[in-house]
Amino acid sequence: MKKNEMPSETLFGIREDVLAFVKKCEKEIQCHYEALGETRAYNQYKVLNAMQKNRLSDTDFYWNSGYGYNESGRETLEKIYSDVFGTEDAIVRPIIVNGTHALSLCLTGTLRPGDRMLSVTGPPYDTIRALIGIKGAEPSTLSEIGILYSQVELTKSGDFDYDSISEALKSKPKMVYVQRSTGYDWRKAISIDKMRVLAKFIKSRSSETILMVDNCYGEFLERKEPTEIGFDLAAGSLIKNPGGGLAMTGGYIVGKSRLIELISHKMTSPGIGKECGLSFGMNRHFFQGLFMAPHTVTEALKGSLLCACIFGKLGFDTFPGLSDERSDIIQAVKLNSKQAVICFCEAIQASSPVDSHVQPIPWDMPGYETQVIMAAGTFVQGSSIELSADSPLTPPYIAYFQGGLTYDHARIGLMKALQNLIDQKHISI
Repeated sequence: MKKNEMPSETLFGIREDVLAFVKKCEKEIQCHYEALGETRAYNQYKVLNAMQKNRLSDTDFYWNSGYGYNESGRETLEKIYSDVFGTEDAIVRPIIVNGTHALSLCLTGTLRPGDRMLSVTGPPYDTIRALIGIKGAEPSTLSEIGILYSQVELTKSGDFDYDSISEALKSKPKMVYVQRSTGYDWRKAISIDKMRVLAKFIKSRSSETILMVDNCYGEFLERKEPTEIGFDLAAGSLIKNPGGGLAMTGGYIVGKSRLIELISHKMTSPGIGKECGLSFGMNRHFFQGLFMAPHTVTEALKGSLLCACIFGKLGFDTFPGLSDERSDIIQAVKLNSKQAVICFCEAIQASSPVDSHVQPIPWDMPGYETQVIMAAGTFVQGSSIELSADSPLTPPYIAYFQGGLTYDHARIGLMKALQNLIDQKHISI
């Protein structure tokens, strides 16, 4: 910067003391940023190799009409996903409306009346609890059709409770379910190394049990995906990590071909399966988003690290901590008051390229037990690979920060949040 030239952050009214504090944090965590580069490069080349292997062509960006029979782009996309995730088959479709829908297809497609689903990461995410039938009175739940459910809590340190899992396996569950991400919990995301050990443990005791993971928020955090180290099924949303910020909607399911076949008949209709289904002209966004995903995920991770450093230095509990292993993009900050959480989310919304003039307010969001506040001024509605923050408004009032298509955007959002919290007397620096 030239002498007497104002820093660019002043465009957003960032004060010098806030800017200086954030720059100090950045210097302290530069080594953490550098360590992300090797994983990003590995995953970038893995995606590139899959695209080249499957001879991706610009003709794959075209799409059919009607039933969508023999749509080459759709078929190529699913082969590429299968290779990237190390599986036998894949479903990648715009008709999957979100991550919960992808997970729901996996469960309803593979489980039958009398089967048991065992969650080994405690209770799953709120919307999946509704699907199972362990909360509320929603129609068409798993319990309503006679599918049984049980769960094993994680240990206090966030690890698998192998003694309890061993006991639960005596009932021969049809499926063991893992939620990789923290969701709205205060716990570690489940790492690939831990999932590898779990997979070996489960298969040695109950070889026919389907091992499934909710992979949302975890794609491209590590060099391997769960389906490369022993899991039979994984599912997630395209407007999270693997869509790279370009996918406009959609979800994916990857896994063993016999399971994908069952799920495909639930997705469309028995006897039709994967053979039909338009891409609606979204193929190019899906391909390009996947290509960008390793880089975009790394940018979001850098923002999460900065968030952990800023609020950790100010004395707040953060999870994961700055030096903790990370297996999802989410950064949790325990702000300890409802107003502080709202203040934080308002600043993230005000930092957005879309609807920055809109004020987020708590609301009764479908599928959640408590009011939730969500800040997401995103190009794709609800996209959480873009800069966003949300929180269920219950004690101890934790803000969940994630995303950022670019590190610079995540950085300015955090500066605005910090300054907003200072201005409203929640913190001081």
